[in-house]
Parts: sequence; C-alpha cells; structure tokens
Amino acid sequence: MARLNPANVNDSFASRLALAYGAYFLASGWYLPFFPAWLAARGLDPAAIGVVLAAAQVVRVLGTPTGTRLADRYGLAHRAILVAALAATAMIALLGSVAGFGAILCAVALYALVSGPIMPLIDAYALRGLSLRSRAYGPVRLWGSVAFVAANLSGGFLLDVLAPGNLIWLIFAGNGLVVLVATMLIPLPREEPAQSGTAATHNHLRQPRFLAIMAAGSLIQASHAVYYGFSTLDWTRHGFDGKTIGMLWALGVIAEIILFAFAARLPPAIGPIALMLIGAMGAIVRWVATAFDPPLALLAPLQLLHAMSFGATHLGTMLYLGKAAPPGGRASAQGDIATASSVMMALASALSGVLYGMGGSLAYAAMALFAAAGAACALVARKL
Repeated sequence: MARLNPANVNDSFASRLALAYGAYFLASGWYLPFFPAWLAARGLDPAAIGVVLAAAQVVRVLGTPTGTRLADRYGLAHRAILVAALAATAMIALLGSVAGFGAILCAVALYALVSGPIMPLIDAYALRGLSLRSRAYGPVRLWGSVAFVAANLSGGFLLDVLAPGNLIWLIFAGNGLVVLVATMLIPLPREEPAQSGTAATHNHLRQPRFLAIMAAGSLIQASHAVYYGFSTLDWTRHGFDGKTIGMLWALGVIAEIILFAFAARLPPAIGPIALMLIGAMGAIVRWVATAFDPPLALLAPLQLLHAMSFGATHLGTMLYLGKAAPPGGRASAQGDIATASSVMMALASALSGVLYGMGGSLAYAAMALFAAAGAACALVARKL
C-alpha cells in the first residue's frame, strides 16, 4: 500500500476533511425538512410528494454502488467526490427551473443518481487518508453531526424568512458549499487493486464476514425507523411542545458528538464488532423502554442512548471497513454498506408506518427485534 512522506502526516488533511463532513451535513440538514415543503409549493399534493421521495430512494440505491465502483476504477477519490458534488449541484439548479410532476420527478431521479455516492465516497476517502496519518475517524466525523444540528437550528429561522418556492435555492447553496470544500481536499496516493479484474477487486461480497457485518450494521441502523419517522408525531400526541421535542432530538445528537469526540481514546479491546454489539444492546434497551411511553424524566436520558444505537454502530462499521476494505475497492465496499443500509431502512420504514398506525408507540418493540437480529449477525461475524 502507498505510504505518505512523514512530513505530510501532519498536513491539513483532517481539517479539510472535517470541512467536507460539515458542508455535506449542513446541506443534508437543509434538504431533509425543506425539500418536501418546496415540492408542495410547486403544487404537488401529498401523494405526488410521496412518489417523488420514494423514487429518489430507489434511484439512490442504484446510483450509489455504480458511482463508488467508478471511483475505484479510476482510483482518485477526491476527484470523484468533486465530480459527484458538481453533478448534484447542477441537478438542484435544474430542479429549480422545472415545473410539473413529470419534469420534477425526472430531475429528482437524476439528482438522487449523482448525489447517492457522495457520502460513501467521503467516508472511503476519510478512512484511507486518516489511516495513512494514524488519525482517528470519530473526532473528524463529529463535525458533520455539529453541522447537522446547526442546520436544524437555523432551519426554523430560514423557513420564516424564505418563501417556500425559494427553498430550493437554499438547498442549492448547501450543495454548492460541498463543491467548494471538495476542491480543497488533499489528493491521496493512487491505490491499485491487490489483484486485477473486477471480480477480484470487489470480492468483499463473497466474504461471509463482510456480509455478516453489513447485515449487522444495516439491521441496527434500520431499528431507528420508528424514531426517525414517528417520534415527533408520537411526542406531540403525548402533549410535548415543540421546544421539548427539539431538546429531545438535540440530546441524541449531542450524545453522538461526545462519543465521536472520544472515539480515539477507546480501549484497544473495543474493536469493530464489540462496538456494534454495544450499539445493538443500546438500541434494544432504548426501543423496549420507549415502547412503554416513558415520562419525560426517563425519556430524556433514553435519548442519550443514541450514542450507542447510532454512534457506536456507525463507528464499528467504519472501523471494520478501515481494516478490511480491499485495496482498490474501498469505495465499492463503502458503497455496498450504504446501499444495504438504505434498503433495510426503506423496509423498516414501510413496516414502521403500518405498526405505528396499529399500535402507536408499541411499534418501538418491533424495532428492538431489528436490533436483536443485528446483534446476532455481529456475533456470527465474530465467530467467522
């Protein structure tokens, strides 16, 4: 594997990477709440909005592995990030200029196709570059979470200032910021595959241990489906006001940020699979307790378990990929993990809607089963 000159180990790679995570999650933090509002301002009814959002998810599942494999083929991760960010920004500009359901649907599909690989590409670039510099992933990745909180906090103010029809240009600005930061990324030495041929380069899909890790991470993360989709609605139904709900969401992200900040100080004995098991156990406790409609005094500390259910699971997955992703196929492995997680989350989200409609907060109990299945897959990975 290519090595960096020792003089470059203390370069600005980590700080520029932190900016990339910050820009990406700032753009995402604006896109998630604002895009449906913009679609409604364009005249789409709820059914049409649902079709557009679902189409974006389907296309993203197709675009992510394609984009990451192209990046591995040409071997220049920083350029792949820039190209994908440029294409995504161009598609947002196209969206802002079209009208009508059909045109919007096509433009959204194109945006999903080119934007899907960006996060896996940044993660693959991060894992390799940080490894070459003996730097930890968590303290850099936490700036993405900080930016996401900033986007959420600024969102309410911007929503009052901007007309709904102009929200697309805020999303455009966020994507443009990703492009700007992508031009600042430091190139990494080109990494050639250990063996020639596509089958050899991407043989991680033939490794039972990789598949078990992929299943474990996807299942544990998918256990958040009820939380992401229905927690605000459920808490409102129980009489919590907007400030309290915002505080509950913020507690989870703050706990995640703290874990990422101290990730480099975790004992060596806590490896990737141990972190995933910790994440699964945290998720099981969190969702079982939440299913019983706990009072605010208990619900608030339960939110701190987000550091385990999401944070530890994510860190474990990234640590595993940092060690096990094949040379010349790192972006592909990252993309396949992201694709599996998206598919599992889509399935869990569809199930959570049915379960929440039938039993309200009892739907969280089913999410605990997802986490338990993820723990079982992690144990299988440990034995392999």
